[in-house]
Amino acid sequence: MHAIKALGAVISNLLGVLGFRPVESLVVVAVQDGEAGCVMRLDLSDAASPDAPERLADLVVGGGAQGAVAVFVSAENASCAMCADEFGEQARKLSAALERRGAQLLDAVVVDRIEAGGRWRCVDNCGKGGIVDDPATSAAAAAAVVAGHRMYGSREELKATVAVDVARAAVLEPMLAGAGGPVEDVAVAVRAAVALVRRVGEGAVLSDVELAAVGAMLVDLRVRDALMTLVDCDEAGAADQLWSQLVRVLPQPFRSEALVLKSHAAYVRGEGPLAGVCLEAVQAEDPTHRMAELLDTALQSGVRPEAIRGLTAALPPAVSV
Repeated sequence: MHAIKALGAVISNLLGVLGFRPVESLVVVAVQDGEAGCVMRLDLSDAASPDAPERLADLVVGGGAQGAVAVFVSAENASCAMCADEFGEQARKLSAALERRGAQLLDAVVVDRIEAGGRWRCVDNCGKGGIVDDPATSAAAAAAVVAGHRMYGSREELKATVAVDVARAAVLEPMLAGAGGPVEDVAVAVRAAVALVRRVGEGAVLSDVELAAVGAMLVDLRVRDALMTLVDCDEAGAADQLWSQLVRVLPQPFRSEALVLKSHAAYVRGEGPLAGVCLEAVQAEDPTHRMAELLDTALQSGVRPEAIRGLTAALPPAVSV
């Protein structure tokens, strides 16, 4: 949470909060007691849909905020008078939706780019405007670095980190032929997976055979769910390294379960955008995946990370199985 002292600060903080530089986007920053809270981003094409103001207002108010700031990011349209009218109309609709829920749209601005030297101004020509300070030196960026979060140049760059490596997946696919049924002993499987997590933490490079072995275990949801508890252990970092490898090299349906593990870990750490691209990848390949649907619904509804941690509260820690 960062105190809102000026609109310029809100804009420059977006890189650190989102983890990537938004382009051609509407970013809505919820404001509670004068501080920035939940941040929501839509592509401009989606922001123009008739139901977008109502959905955004629900998310703002559902998180307990009393107001919001809307930031339209568009290199193409920031200086276009006709586009400014369109952004102004969208802002008025969002303002009305918020007011119906007892909240307020505090400001609406348009900026050409979230970079040092970017230019911003009010969508209603209120006279406010300025130059964007370097987002990489903002308070939110500093907090992200301290927390160990990476920042990306674009959402596409973020998505590329979880894209399948087709060549590697083709190598592992024959190793997984016929695999994927229930494991004989859940505890044994979990211990084997944790042992490999620890090896990764020690700097070991796992073989394709080892990666395939872990992938085969994940489709037994008892094993996958037990491994979700690693977010609360000393092995959390090493586990995330392993999930990052698995999402790139596993074929389906094994890849979906690795993506769920990575999305859950990212969500709990407060990296909502990374969790979102993982879930988007799962749903593109398996639209009926239940855990992905549950996590995505929570993410889209603004459920806070600490509440998601509760999903595994009743499970015994994987490291003690």
